[in-house]
Amino acid sequence: MVDRVDAVVVNFAQPRDAADIAALTRCRVIRPESLVWLEGYQALRRWRAEHEITGLHAAPYETETTAGTTDAFPLGRWVHQQRRALRAGELDPHRKELLDEAGMVWEPGEEAWETKLAALRSYHRATGHLAPRQDAVWGEGQEMVPIGQHMANLRRKGGLGKDAERGAVRAEQLTAIDPDWNCPWPLDWQRHHRVLAHLAADEPSGVLPDIRPGVTFDGDDLGRWLQRQKVPGTWAQLSTEQRNRLTALGVRPAETPPPAPTAKHAAKGQGKAQQAFQRGLTALAQWVEQEGGQPPRKAVVALPDGTETKVGGLVRQPKTTPPQTHPRPARRAARARGGVGGALTTTPREPAAASGPPRSQRPRGAGRSGSAN
Repeated sequence: MVDRVDAVVVNFAQPRDAADIAALTRCRVIRPESLVWLEGYQALRRWRAEHEITGLHAAPYETETTAGTTDAFPLGRWVHQQRRALRAGELDPHRKELLDEAGMVWEPGEEAWETKLAALRSYHRATGHLAPRQDAVWGEGQEMVPIGQHMANLRRKGGLGKDAERGAVRAEQLTAIDPDWNCPWPLDWQRHHRVLAHLAADEPSGVLPDIRPGVTFDGDDLGRWLQRQKVPGTWAQLSTEQRNRLTALGVRPAETPPPAPTAKHAAKGQGKAQQAFQRGLTALAQWVEQEGGQPPRKAVVALPDGTETKVGGLVRQPKTTPPQTHPRPARRAARARGGVGGALTTTPREPAAASGPPRSQRPRGAGRSGSAN
């Protein structure tokens, strides 16, 4: 130990970095054991600088780094020892102050938070957003973390912890990574928009190219999502900020179709029924255009005026309605023009085979159990 102290003192006569001299002075290198602590402190600072770490960030327990002549200094275990010394009241105040300035993580909860925060930073660097699917995972090997579940929990009420002050600090850290981490709209919408915004950034004019349904990215159908946003009814339900973001990408709502004409001379009851039928027909045509094929039984379509109309029952009505109440031929033709005519075709029932001549042509009294003599 004495040799190590002498070596440090002798080195003061040689050119040294001013930061090292200041650290030696502040750390009060007057006892041999102070040199051991200083070696770990310098290793921590060097490790953070090499990895460009700022603010609170926990060094994993298995972390090793270069310190002086040691190529594999156990930095993670050294940090763990400082936590134990603090809990036991054995850590000098000036050392705690130095470690605080170096971004030391003292509480286990904070250490777990920093690990989660590091995963979120990594995910954002790779994807450009913090809107993963809820079942998404991130990392490699044993370091895989449920990034989707993390974000779902953080966005819940009280997801940042019960301590309001600590929660405010964590919210600022997340905002520094992605200002839209807690956007007021669904994460699914945010994820699709950020992917499309990244694509538009590569275009000369910053406007999205023509993306058709079926174009997918990481399992998301970008074309179908984009087409759905253009539907007037969907566009009307978006917030002003959402519309502005889509407009910046060159996305505009589709033109609203003109209202279906109604009969002028129809009775009141027939006029309402006709309007309801036309509204269902418009919804059915909208479904076929957006989704294709026959809608399921409980399918609901949002019309441009903001109302919702069930279309599943409209299509399946002829299969369950008695023949005498089948829709009129004109309505069947109109539905066929909507694109699902095959699903609306009904087969009339065959009349029962006659067992004899018509009733009007039978002799009087035929078929009775008894006949007059």
